Amino acid sequence: MDALTDLLDGPRARGAFMIRSTLNPPWSVRIQDRAPLTLVAMVHDEAWIVPDTGTPVHVRPGDLVICRGPDPYVVADSTSTEPQIVIQPGQHCTTPDGTSLSEAMDLGVRAWGTDPHGTAVMLVGTYETRGAVTQRLLAALPPLAVVRGDTWRTPLVGLLDEEITKDEPGQEVVLDRLLDLLLIQTLRAWFSRPEAEQPGWYRAHGDPVVGPALRLLHDDLTHPWTVADLAAKVGASRTALAQRFSKLLGEPPMAYLTGIRLAHAADLLRESDATLDTIAHRVGYGTAFALSTAFKREHGTSPQEYRSNAATATA
Repeated sequence: MDALTDLLDGPRARGAFMIRSTLNPPWSVRIQDRAPLTLVAMVHDEAWIVPDTGTPVHVRPGDLVICRGPDPYVVADSTSTEPQIVIQPGQHCTTPDGTSLSEAMDLGVRAWGTDPHGTAVMLVGTYETRGAVTQRLLAALPPLAVVRGDTWRTPLVGLLDEEITKDEPGQEVVLDRLLDLLLIQTLRAWFSRPEAEQPGWYRAHGDPVVGPALRLLHDDLTHPWTVADLAAKVGASRTALAQRFSKLLGEPPMAYLTGIRLAHAADLLRESDATLDTIAHRVGYGTAFALSTAFKREHGTSPQEYRSNAATATA
């Protein structure tokens, strides 16, 4: 298992918010739903994505954009078009003065917009819940990550466009998995760009020493790893591995291991009903007390408080 696989393997889409949006110009939508991650595929026409702070991004047919929340942004036909629609938390859409537009914009099963035959067509998939493992990925992304359609090709956009408005048994699961696959492909394409500011764990994946060490750590979090043990497994000296690891990832191997263990623990606290003792053993801590001590030092709150707060936020 590599670091990107590990980051995406925990919090998967579950009932993600997905729509096929069709609009006629002039149009402008302000997104302030506070969702952690949204994927936008431009199918027809063009658009501008305008963050509250930062440079507007021009989006053309075939482009895919990863929008990292929770900061708001505007999607519009032009940077000069004032927002006519506001997407609130819970995907409730209103006018700028708060009048509900949910019924007026509903064009059918996962179809939304001002005109079913609108010239601008976008597929939108939103991950509405935040998981601790995903947070490591979000930290590696800019507010807007754009993969240009003329630099890569994927059959998934066409398949998603075909499936998104269907209403068949199991359709929600089909769409969730398609969204996950499209996100993974888009992330791989974005991180592999020559000009990309790749996170350390992504660059390290191809390193002949650190890459295998990373895969060992992600493959078995429960193993009582030491730097010496890890170095022996990858055929390097302890000093060489520690120095190379710290240079590429910005932290020593054991600090990195602690981070991913606690990130997995946080995700399990949020996503499951497992006891703290069970979670501790699943992420490589001998006892619930040991996990609780490390977790509080990292997050500033106890595992029980974290789980309670996550449940309240979800509700």
